[in-house]
Order: sequence, then C-alpha cells, then structure tokens
Amino acid sequence: MQKKENHDLLSKHLVENSIALQKASLQLIESSTQLTKRIDKLVSIFENASSHIAEVELNDDKFKNLAVKLENLLDQNKEIARGLLLLEQYIRSKTSEPKTSFEKPVTEFKF
Repeated sequence: MQKKENHDLLSKHLVENSIALQKASLQLIESSTQLTKRIDKLVSIFENASSHIAEVELNDDKFKNLAVKLENLLDQNKEIARGLLLLEQYIRSKTSEPKTSFEKPVTEFKF
C-alpha cells in the first residue's frame, strides 16, 4: 500500500508540475506575442520616419534648386536694373534739353 500511495503522490506532483509548466509556457507564448506586436509597431514607426525623412530630403533638394534659381533671377534683375540706369544716363546725356528745376539727378542703386 505504501508503494501505491507514493506512486499516487508522485503522479499528483508530476501532474501539478506539468500544469505549472504548461501555464509558464502559455505565459511565455503570450509575452512573445506581445513583444512581436510591439516590435511590429516599432518597425512601422521607423518605416514611417524613413519615408518622412526621404520626403523632407526631396523637399530640401527642391528648395535648394528653387533657391539657386531665385538667386540667378535676382542676379539677372540686378543686371537689367544696371543696364536701365546706364541707358537712362546715356539718354539724358545725349539730349540737349536744359535741366529744369523739378528734375532730380539720377540716383544710383546699390545691389
């Protein structure tokens, strides 16, 4: 009878340990699932950030190109303004009209 009780007690402990092991395995699986979901969210955040950075870099390149074009346009406008001022001075010097009191001298623009 002693052997049977020991066997039953051993079986009971084995079943309890097996159940405890299954619970621990289940908790581990749930934790792994949660970790996987969090890692997926983190990866999606990084993907969104990288696409946003790529857009910003493209926009920066567009802004740089636009800034270069605007600077070129500004330089062209300065040259045109200088040319117009020189043309005005030339025309004034070639006309032999006497200057009236209301005429102002040509102001020079500095660019």
